[in-house]
Amino acid sequence: MSRSRGLSLVELLVGLVIGLFIATAGATLLAAQWREHRSLALEMRLMQELRSSTELITRDLRRAGHWGDAAAGLVDAGSAASAASAALTNPYAALSPAGAASDAAAFGYSRDAVENHRLDDNEQFGLRLRRGVIELQLGTGNWQALTDAGTMTVSRFSITPRLQELPLLDHCPRPCPAGTSCTPRLQVRSLVVEIAAQASADPTLRRQLRSELRLRNDAVLGACPA
Repeated sequence: MSRSRGLSLVELLVGLVIGLFIATAGATLLAAQWREHRSLALEMRLMQELRSSTELITRDLRRAGHWGDAAAGLVDAGSAASAASAALTNPYAALSPAGAASDAAAFGYSRDAVENHRLDDNEQFGLRLRRGVIELQLGTGNWQALTDAGTMTVSRFSITPRLQELPLLDHCPRPCPAGTSCTPRLQVRSLVVEIAAQASADPTLRRQLRSELRLRNDAVLGACPA
């Protein structure tokens, strides 16, 4: 008479423990992969937001001081009519910060189809850091969020000016009068923009971006001897 023999209780328990161990290891691996995927996705969103914000900021700052009729600020010394009239001053020349680093900026540039030589309300722009969000001013008093608070929280926003002045006296038709000092010069302006931020969904994920730009519109200071 043949007798069949199944699994004993001990063997069943051992198999159950091994199965639970394998299932736990698989769940742990899956959770680790999910966390890594989530971290990578957050980092990509954070860096994309940083890059797009920096690009918009640098694009606007490069326009600072644009004057649609810059020739009106010059006087042709060889022309009697021009010599009799004074040159105009660039109404969009003001720019801050002018010295030390700041978390805010104010600037203007012409948007006129026909230049009216006046800084209008819609030609005034600005940047500032407020409650973890970088805001952009589009006209007088019209502040709008530039960065997405749902994606990142900005912890530091800095604009640092860098100035280089080049003498222009050699280009003047007349030298300085004896005993006087006249220094017409070209001011080449650059700005360093730095943004540090953390992901809104994960404050431990922090990144920063730095960009340096040169303003397209150099400032002319002083004047040639009359």
